[in-house]
Amino acid sequence: MADSDQLISSSDYTTSYSQGKILKEAETEFSEDEEELIIRMYNLLGERWSLIAGRIPGRTAEEIEKYWNTRSSTSQ
Repeated sequence: MADSDQLISSSDYTTSYSQGKILKEAETEFSEDEEELIIRMYNLLGERWSLIAGRIPGRTAEEIEKYWNTRSSTSQ
């Protein structure tokens, strides 16, 4: 294999990165059960995202906070 075959152009990397970012954002959809749990936990704990995330397998505090901030900004 020639060296030129192994090189990835910066535009290929940028496209892959952008597609990965879009896929990652799409993965942050929450089920109705998760949404209800987040609301209940928020009412009990406030903005303690890491504690809330600890009750929802596979979710990070950052995902939950982003969801909450998006949800609250659209409901106003």
